[in-house]
Amino acid sequence: MATCADVEGWGVVSWLREFDLTLCFEEGVILTSLLAILLLSAAGNIGVLTRLPSRDISRKSQWKLWAKLTLLALAIVASCFNLFVVLSLKHAASVIWPYLLEPLALLASWVLTQLNHRRTRTSSTILLLFWPAYIAALAIWSRSFLQHDVPGKLFVFLSKWAVELFAVPAYALECISPDDLDRDNTESPIITANVYSVWSFAWLTPLMEKGSKEFVTEDDLPALLPRDESEKLGQDLKSALEKHSSLWVAIFLSYGGPYLGAAVLKLLQDGLAFLQPQLLRWLLAYISNYQTTKGAAHLVGPSPLEGYAIAIIMFVASMVQTVILHQYFQICFETGMRVRAGLVTAIYKKSLVLSSDERGSRASGDIVNLMSVDASRLQDLCTYGLIAISGPFQITLAFVSLYNLLGWSAFVGVAIMIISIPLNTSIARLLKKMQEQQMKNRDRRTRLMSELLANIKSIKLYAWEYAFIRRVLHVRNDLELRMLKKIGIVTALNTTLWGGIPMLVAFSSFAAASVFSSRPLTADVIFPAISLFMLLQFPLAMFGQVTSNIIEALVSVKRLSGFLHAEELRQDAQAKVHKNNLAIGDVVLSIKGGEFFWNKHDISAALEDVNLTVRKGELAGILGRVGSGKSSLLSAIIGDMRKTEGEVTLFGNVAYAAQNPWILSATVRDNILFSHEYDEVFYNLVIEACALKPDLELLPQGDLTEVGEKGITLSGGQRARVALARAVYARADLVLLDDVLAAVDSHVARHIFDHVIGPQGLLATKARILVTNGIAYLKHFDKLVYLRRGIILECGAYNELMSNPDSEMRKLVHGHATSGSTSGAATPGRSSGAATPTTSEGGDMQATLVGELEYVAEKVARRDSFKKAVLASAPKLRDAPSDGISKEHSEQGRVKMEVYSQYLHAASKKGFMLFVLATVLQQGVSVMSTVMLRLWGENNRETGNSGLGDKYFLGYGLLSLASIILGACAALLIWVFCSLRSSKHLHDSMLNSVMRAPLSFFETTPTGRILNLFSRDTYVVDQILARVIQNMIRTSAVVASIVLVIGFSFPPFLIAVVPLTWFYYRVTVYYLATSRELKRLDAVSRSPIFAWFSESLAGLSTIRAYEQQSVFIANNARRIDRNQLCYLPSTAVNRWLAVRLEFVGAVIIVTTAMLAVSAVVHSNVDAGLVGLVLSYALNTTGSLNWFVRSASEVEQNVVSVERIVHYAKDLEPEAPYEIPENKPPSEWPTAGEVEFREYSARYRPGLDLVLKDISMTIKPKEKIGICGRTGAGKSSLLLALFRIIEPASGTIFIDKVDIGKLGLHDLRSAVSIVPQNPDLFEGTLRENIDPVGQHQDVDIWTALEHAHLKSYVESLPGGLDAPVQEAGSSLSSGQRQLLCFARALLRKTKVLVLDEATSAVDLDTDRAIQEIIRGPIFHDVTILTIAHRLNTIIESDRVLVLDAGRIAEFDTPKKLLEDKSSIFRSMAAEAGLTEMQVENANE
Repeated sequence: MATCADVEGWGVVSWLREFDLTLCFEEGVILTSLLAILLLSAAGNIGVLTRLPSRDISRKSQWKLWAKLTLLALAIVASCFNLFVVLSLKHAASVIWPYLLEPLALLASWVLTQLNHRRTRTSSTILLLFWPAYIAALAIWSRSFLQHDVPGKLFVFLSKWAVELFAVPAYALECISPDDLDRDNTESPIITANVYSVWSFAWLTPLMEKGSKEFVTEDDLPALLPRDESEKLGQDLKSALEKHSSLWVAIFLSYGGPYLGAAVLKLLQDGLAFLQPQLLRWLLAYISNYQTTKGAAHLVGPSPLEGYAIAIIMFVASMVQTVILHQYFQICFETGMRVRAGLVTAIYKKSLVLSSDERGSRASGDIVNLMSVDASRLQDLCTYGLIAISGPFQITLAFVSLYNLLGWSAFVGVAIMIISIPLNTSIARLLKKMQEQQMKNRDRRTRLMSELLANIKSIKLYAWEYAFIRRVLHVRNDLELRMLKKIGIVTALNTTLWGGIPMLVAFSSFAAASVFSSRPLTADVIFPAISLFMLLQFPLAMFGQVTSNIIEALVSVKRLSGFLHAEELRQDAQAKVHKNNLAIGDVVLSIKGGEFFWNKHDISAALEDVNLTVRKGELAGILGRVGSGKSSLLSAIIGDMRKTEGEVTLFGNVAYAAQNPWILSATVRDNILFSHEYDEVFYNLVIEACALKPDLELLPQGDLTEVGEKGITLSGGQRARVALARAVYARADLVLLDDVLAAVDSHVARHIFDHVIGPQGLLATKARILVTNGIAYLKHFDKLVYLRRGIILECGAYNELMSNPDSEMRKLVHGHATSGSTSGAATPGRSSGAATPTTSEGGDMQATLVGELEYVAEKVARRDSFKKAVLASAPKLRDAPSDGISKEHSEQGRVKMEVYSQYLHAASKKGFMLFVLATVLQQGVSVMSTVMLRLWGENNRETGNSGLGDKYFLGYGLLSLASIILGACAALLIWVFCSLRSSKHLHDSMLNSVMRAPLSFFETTPTGRILNLFSRDTYVVDQILARVIQNMIRTSAVVASIVLVIGFSFPPFLIAVVPLTWFYYRVTVYYLATSRELKRLDAVSRSPIFAWFSESLAGLSTIRAYEQQSVFIANNARRIDRNQLCYLPSTAVNRWLAVRLEFVGAVIIVTTAMLAVSAVVHSNVDAGLVGLVLSYALNTTGSLNWFVRSASEVEQNVVSVERIVHYAKDLEPEAPYEIPENKPPSEWPTAGEVEFREYSARYRPGLDLVLKDISMTIKPKEKIGICGRTGAGKSSLLLALFRIIEPASGTIFIDKVDIGKLGLHDLRSAVSIVPQNPDLFEGTLRENIDPVGQHQDVDIWTALEHAHLKSYVESLPGGLDAPVQEAGSSLSSGQRQLLCFARALLRKTKVLVLDEATSAVDLDTDRAIQEIIRGPIFHDVTILTIAHRLNTIIESDRVLVLDAGRIAEFDTPKKLLEDKSSIFRSMAAEAGLTEMQVENANE
């Protein structure tokens, strides 16, 4: 049957017809194989589809299906008729196979259509690809068949096309998706896109259309595919890492599958790219041939059809290349995104289980860098990494093709390239070294910045801005920018080399060929060769970038691998036994012989030989001096420390309130619920018990108020109570409270003790451990533990310890009970006098007590019914987490021209103009060198090779050299001259502007957001922006030269330019509008990942204690997914654009080629001109594409400048630091008198007044105590003194000088403060005590001695140079407060403010400090003290009682205590102070 009935037989090319194939080849090979492929693939697909379930389809969709099936059935009938015709007419068919196969294949496609429509949601790819190919094959066959002489050929021909008459409409219907439900963005459009839509990225067009009309927001973006969700990606990486220790292998196994496919696509695309020069050569040879035979009568020239066919083949090849290339890119970007998401998830999970040593040795900034920089580097590697494979392949292909053109001479060029490679690798190595150093510099600066932002309040209060700006600028200007300059010079050299080498290669190859080759070097050799050298430029240039990318990635993988394999918390640090129903008296915690270390390198244990049992319903107290290991004991229970001996067993779960409360940037309610379900009744009880009700009433949105990062909008006491409320709400079996009463006023402390912690409190049925320095409530503890230097000295019940005369506890209680501090013996509500007082006041007391007891009894009854808190379900992806208090500043619409002009202004306009000039000249020179080649080629055609002395050839050489030199000048100008200046200018102005911002700015702006500007955006300005601007100017020059060259040579081409330009313009408008917004969304959705990450790092122990790792991981995953949601479309948009632009490019090529062929056929044109024009036309695609891409890259990256400029220009600064005309005398204030005159203030415009009409005078040397309920305005009064808040009305005078008229530095350096939250920074102790470096060591030691830290500091290795870890985490809270106290002692000012200065130290140290304050050192200093422990202010000269921002009472403590109705007296009564004091006062 497979016999050929045609005279021409099985040959491929016909010898009877001009430019045609034989019929047997067309029918027997082309048509038969197409039908066979359809049959086989359809059969396979049917097998797969039968296993899928059937879908419900709409009425409309059913009609579509019926139409398709009917048309196909008719086509089958027509095909059978055609077979019948062919069989009945002998010899009608050359080969019978296609006529037999066609009805079978159609039958298969009928079944396939039916199944595919009912069981999938996309059109059948097999059918969509088969029909166009089959119809094209039939068209070729028809031409041959109709020229051929066979009986009844018209009848066969018509019956053959009758099949297509039915099949084509069926194909058109198949293009429409079977799934016609309304689209919403809850699923990805890719799920229903057909193969053409995927190839052309048409599924994005609806988004692009929307983007050109209005601003795209997050809600318009399509959903992620389930396989791209970070939860799954992280899981894949984790399971791979468990099997293989190498991170490379794990990443490849997790995400490498599609990537391999991309590699295959890339190699295919490379092959096609090298087909173009061969087609060009074919076309030029054809033109030469046509010209030669045109005039001659006896020669038969080639058919004009051949020329047009070549042009069409060029068009098709270029379109196929486009499709393959962009599918490859899309896969690479998706893989990159998966790698980043997987790594970020893995890093986050890992950071939750890091051991304490590892956590200590890695600053938060470093871990955040792993996430922002290193994970992104691997993402970049995925994007371009495959060039490492495709580069060598492209180079090989180029050389094979060049050898075909030039023979051995081509290898002169090869030799030059091979020599250039080691040169390049050495440059790459150098660059890598520099980049590594630069990374370290950047890390260092980021670390400094994050510390500066964390401690901004102290820096402002102490007027240390300049010292810190100097620190940052030292790293920035002396290290980072200096290195950047070197990097710039090396990069410029590198790009010049890569631009120059292909030119050198071409020149030397032609020189060799002109000497040694016997063939004349005519246009059809020169131009394909040049076009091959051009193709070589890309792999070689990218090769440099990719090698440096790979090197960076190697560094990053090393860092990541080190982190992911870092030591974790030991799982055996504590054993958890979950018991469902614990009864009162059951053991909840037991520690036996425990020994605990913070670091494995520590010489002595932090805690040793710890034995402790706590039962359900018990209240245990832990006491001890500063630094004796009280907080460490709680850390050991949670499992944060290294346990070397003994065992820790927990029965049940834990709630924990840390000493420094960790508050999330969320609402107050979210902070208290802490991912648990909202139970209104219990929640209200908790709010009530933790005394938060009055505070919540003051907040603008009650408990739904956002509290900002680290809870910055709440006062210290409020933060402590929110953290406490969180611990109470969790209803855990064991509650650990680390000194929660220290930060609140004494009466609030009493309330909390009674309602929460004490025997009648909400937690009475739980096991609770309270670390405390107070002795007020010791009576009510079931067990007391006294620690010294990490050893439990005493442990037992209160009475037992008190009855032992030698016990430390007894000494502590007696030592402080007599000094007028809270009496240990006092029971709540009754005085310790012998008889019950019978005054009316006593009666009221009794009445309230009875009422309270009833309330408590009712509460205890209800308490048993409280169930444990249940974790709430996670919110949906698009219910995005809030952005914090202030929304991130994000512009919309085009980046304003102003931003560009500001960037240029920062860079230097002159430098930039020179750069543009150099680039344009370079392009002009390069065009002239190509014209020289054309003249040389024509000359050679007429006279044969003229050797090296030819004037045209020498001209070409000189022009190439000029082009290289101009390129080098341009690169140096932009990198060294412009980029560096703008980097310095923008960073410095932003830093100054941020440092000048008032404190309120930092309270409403998350640190992560500011850090993002200083790390990511600054990096863009430093290293990316110069590169993209350079690319844009260069490509625009190239595009202009291409249009000019083609237009000049073939004027009719200019007609085609108009519609093409219009299309081009429309596409770019569509693109830029959407792409810009997507890039912005991507940037804005990226900050929450970092913010959440740094926030989680700050609260690791809390997260672990509550066992909420999974909740936080899920939250992190949501933030990553939200970022992916914005990132994926922002990359696909580039593909959408490129496919459309390359279509324009292909049209330009086909137009030019057709014009050339028609010009050759109808008039006279030499091959040299066609070669020149076409070699430019072939470049259009790439150049057009690069032009729009680089223009949009510039716009996307200029967004960083826009954000920096916004910070540098638009932040409201606080008052000036110095006002020369109002500078106070250098020794001011000499006396220390402070006067408030009708002073009112608010925190920010639009908020209520926090201080109202304060008028008072504080005499010199007077010691003033300030007290009042939480939120009464105590801290605000101090902030007013430092002008952290400016007055709404009224003024403050210090020594008769109006402080409102002074510069802030003059004021702030004249008043000292010991703030409530002690801020320390990484560095040495000396730098912490005296950052400005203006004091001698002797003075520092004296200050330390007074602050009771001298012996501690002397014991440290390094003394004053001992290192302090980030945020002072190497010191205990008490030690940090004492250090801040030492700072104040050093400054020796006349006015000293103590804000809760001793809330975290034990009573002994507290008393010692009080003695110093009242002693000779501070005798002539005016002191304002805010205290929660009333005993610290009871001996003041006067006491100021504030209430809701007004002065309620201001008098001596004696008078206030005598006045029965005074607020001070009632507060003292609640603290159990009055009896003793009143007696003292009466005496």
